[in-house]
Amino acid sequence: MQNAPPVGDTAAASPPLADRRVLARAISRLERGEAQADQLIGQLGGKPGRAHIVGITGAPGAGKSTLVHALLGALLELGQRIAVVAVDPSSPLTGGAVLGDRVRMGEHGSHPDVFIRSVASRGHLGGLSAQTRGIVDLLDAAGFDTVIVETVGAGQSEVEILQVADSRIVACPPGLGDHIQSIKAGILEIADVLVVSKADLPGADPTARDLRDMLHLRAAGAPGAWQVPVLGVSAVDGKGLPELLAALDGHRSACGRGRRLQTDPQAGPAAALLSRLLARDPLAKNLGITLRDGGAGHATVALTIRADHLNFNGTCHGGVTFALADTAFGLASNSHGVIAAGIDAHITYQQAARAGETVLARAVEVSRSRKLAVYRVDLTRDGDGAVLCSFTGTVYVTSRPLEGGGENASD
Repeated sequence: MQNAPPVGDTAAASPPLADRRVLARAISRLERGEAQADQLIGQLGGKPGRAHIVGITGAPGAGKSTLVHALLGALLELGQRIAVVAVDPSSPLTGGAVLGDRVRMGEHGSHPDVFIRSVASRGHLGGLSAQTRGIVDLLDAAGFDTVIVETVGAGQSEVEILQVADSRIVACPPGLGDHIQSIKAGILEIADVLVVSKADLPGADPTARDLRDMLHLRAAGAPGAWQVPVLGVSAVDGKGLPELLAALDGHRSACGRGRRLQTDPQAGPAAALLSRLLARDPLAKNLGITLRDGGAGHATVALTIRADHLNFNGTCHGGVTFALADTAFGLASNSHGVIAAGIDAHITYQQAARAGETVLARAVEVSRSRKLAVYRVDLTRDGDGAVLCSFTGTVYVTSRPLEGGGENASD
């Protein structure tokens, strides 16, 4: 993978920006489920893979939007063209969202080199919306140098930004203190850069020290691997912004761009393994579950809802929905060729499926260690992409091979 041009030296290599109205309409079509991102990219005159995707996540009130605002100003001074995707939480009662992140970025919103799009999470778990990745692909293809993705206020398990961003900033406000212990197994561990936001406030230095101590507990990386810095940044006086820009540039140079677009070299054999595993699952066969695609660490299965899948209310039975999600979870977690045993699962239901509708369940590996792996499964309606439910699960990873000695794999 080729590295991006140095920060501040992008103008000569940058393609022209797509027409903003065309871009806005394309994103709206994607959000409404009228088309897929790859069908819309051709309208924008480019292709994804050039932009540096920067994810910013952290707990509610950590100052993420203010940090984005400060970054916008700093990147504009370097001559960059920047797009922002700000994900806001949806109301559990009305389904609407305030989309208030734009208020904090208003100063730069009218700049010709800035494009800000607020989107509602619409009940989607993980810190993003169901269409965030597609929107990022469109903005990448439109010719922006940097695309910043701001998640909703995130907790321990909202780590979907891992699948989208090239460089991930986790913002931690001063006074995080003992809370570091409770969330270090979640979003803190996906950070490429740890930022103590609001660094002009009391308590910033002790928080930075706690974060550095937490990093010492991480397993040592390979020689030459990226070392996560802990930086204090104040959007009020600009403290730490040059260091943050330098860290992002260093991480991009070290780790590259477009990682979300890379094809897993193991996808071929892994997909064949998933087909064999599904063929050995009598429940999936009886329900009519089929494999759409899969590879190492991910799997997508489909089910067209039949009359015998319905409950007494005439909608898809929750047990059938769970079985579909659990099938995707089991396939993805066993896709590496060793038996993975499910030890924990949670599911939330947003909408019901009805007879005749086809439901897709896509499982994606969020994290994997030597003994444990975490997966997220999103169930959407085929056609309009409406989110029906979300599922998270954890497996214990064994050393026993699935085939040639491991016939009773657990999902």
